[in-house]
Amino acid sequence: MTVLLPLPLLLPFALPSLARRALDRLAPAAALWSVAGCALLLAGCTAVTLGVLLLSGLLKLPFLAAAGELVHPLRTAPAALVVPAAAASAGALARCGWTLGRSVREQARAFRAARAEAGRRPAAGDLCVVDSSRPDAYALPGRPHRVVVTTAMLRALDGPEREALLAHERAHNAGGHHYALAAAEVAAHCHPALRRVRDTVRLAAERAADEAAAASVGDRRLTARAIARAALAARPAGPARPGFAAGAATGPVPRRVRALLAGPRPPGAHRTAAALLAACATLSCLASATTAADVHHRVEVAQGEERP
Repeated sequence: MTVLLPLPLLLPFALPSLARRALDRLAPAAALWSVAGCALLLAGCTAVTLGVLLLSGLLKLPFLAAAGELVHPLRTAPAALVVPAAAASAGALARCGWTLGRSVREQARAFRAARAEAGRRPAAGDLCVVDSSRPDAYALPGRPHRVVVTTAMLRALDGPEREALLAHERAHNAGGHHYALAAAEVAAHCHPALRRVRDTVRLAAERAADEAAAASVGDRRLTARAIARAALAARPAGPARPGFAAGAATGPVPRRVRALLAGPRPPGAHRTAAALLAACATLSCLASATTAADVHHRVEVAQGEERP
């Protein structure tokens, strides 16, 4: 247990660089789901490991050991190490829970407000046009999905550019990108290193929608121009909306435009990046599962149910 215990807490520090590598070398959609899934798994393993540390420390306290029906001392590292580690784990878990709960409340409030605004407007299919002097466009998930665009944004683009912009937003909804963005948001509250991965996931979602829009309209240069002009028009802050409601004018737009003009990435290229992400997630899961199983076995021994 001693050897494997730190791994789930240390591996998230490697993910930001692995995530950037994946986005540079994988197709954007593959990078999006690979990075978001890996971040969520690492976050879960972090929470399990902190829980194991907390449990080990709590069972060192006599009244909790009695409550847990431990008839023998729990075999762990010395209490001088385990109890402070448990206290630090309790603080980390409490902070994670607090910040995650606050984020969920804020995101839910913004989502309800955005859905209410879209519900007050007449919709043409999935398109909802909001009369506003502030240029903005974003994909709003829900039942049904909506593509919300303001009149100011429509005026900022010509007809073909509008088509490319709407194709981009529809690609977000069709691809379920809000799930990956929500997963990255959850992971960011479980480990400080995973906060940097959140921006990579957001960029991957925009790149995936860029590629889908270019394929839909059949013109990469037109899509790049639409994205650039939408970003220039939307430079003032847009209306409040949930972070998982992706918009075409967000993220490092010059990098996205260069990628569109450079052409699509060959399928299957640089699968090493995906393998590294999978290895990182697998190692973290194995380490946390092994550690949890080891502590469970030690507790059963201390309860007299098994031999050491």
